[in-house]
Amino acid sequence: MTQLAPDSALTHRKPQRKQGLKRFDLLLDTVEALLEDPTVEDISLALVAERAGVPISSLYHFFPNRDSAYFALAQRFHQALHELAEQPLPHRPASWQELIEIKQRNGAHYLNAHPAALRLFMGAGMSMDVRNLDMYSNARLARGRAEFIGQYFHTEHVENLERHLAIAIGLADGIWAVSYSETKEITPYFLKEATRATILYLRSYLPEFLAPRLP
Repeated sequence: MTQLAPDSALTHRKPQRKQGLKRFDLLLDTVEALLEDPTVEDISLALVAERAGVPISSLYHFFPNRDSAYFALAQRFHQALHELAEQPLPHRPASWQELIEIKQRNGAHYLNAHPAALRLFMGAGMSMDVRNLDMYSNARLARGRAEFIGQYFHTEHVENLERHLAIAIGLADGIWAVSYSETKEITPYFLKEATRATILYLRSYLPEFLAPRLP
């Protein structure tokens, strides 16, 4: 299952030099802080420049509009999520179901620790660019998750595992979005329900028990 990465060349300019990268990160940090502030509803580039203490012209050098700044911040969050997903498991999972549970719990904990990511990904005003990036990220996470399952269990006979995992991740995202709409976080109840829905869906394509690989 392959999916092209969204083209960000027209949405923002990421600098190459150290000083430019420092200011770029400062601006993203400022956007993140504003998204975390529940009292701030309308985030403009002028407000970002004011809070960051930089001239508005400097901000326009990196971001032509607010959505381009959101897109860049979304990329940073997704990269962090992928790095988290690639970390070794704390112990050898006894089943593929346990592996799914661990991965979903880790992802939910990260999002709850970054309220700006929750607002950006699950808020009502998600832009089409961020939505497309989210879909691409899910496909990328599915590839990694399929590799993880394959490290611990024999999956050679499972067809389209990567695609099924991508759909399962989308199902979990939808349930987490319901939690966010009600509480502005992913609660333990909705985390459990998302994991249950994911495993039930995957049971349509995976046997209840996968033969473990030798350590």
